Amino acid sequence: MVQSAFEVPQGISFEQGLTLTQNLLEQIEQGNWSEFEIESAIASLVKSENGARAFFVNYLPSPSVLADQPSPGVIRALQTAPEIVAELLVKNLAMSTAMAITHARSQSPENVAGSERVKRRTIALIRQIQSPLIREKAQSLLESVTMGGGRYQDFIDRWGYDAEQRQAIGQNFRLLLADD
Repeated sequence: MVQSAFEVPQGISFEQGLTLTQNLLEQIEQGNWSEFEIESAIASLVKSENGARAFFVNYLPSPSVLADQPSPGVIRALQTAPEIVAELLVKNLAMSTAMAITHARSQSPENVAGSERVKRRTIALIRQIQSPLIREKAQSLLESVTMGGGRYQDFIDRWGYDAEQRQAIGQNFRLLLADD
């Protein structure tokens, strides 16, 4: 008998979210859950910032091909928490872009490939979710990274992105925004 009940505790911690997401992804990979169950479980996770962060931390870099072609249930679930999901996807795109450069500098091709995979998957999710809120946040991050100041300046400063990283982030966001 397949266990499909998926309980996300109220006030979920990031660590709890990591464990739940790992279990969820294993069940999905094994084909144990229906599309409705997948959608419901992911929607429950992403309604909180800790759950959403944990979901993306597991899902985006996963060696599984599930994240390369998200099912309609995954996309619908992510659309249920537009503010949280938009914020995290925009930041994930910036971070994975910058980390690919960091890993290239330290001559770590395996880590470069991992960062590129996260970047590619993040862009694909952004395109499939088709949220005006993501577009708005992407535009704000682009402005912060290219002109300085703005809504995402603290984020950029906190991670210490240098000129090359900011340029690459800007280029990715310009391409993403040009797609619309």
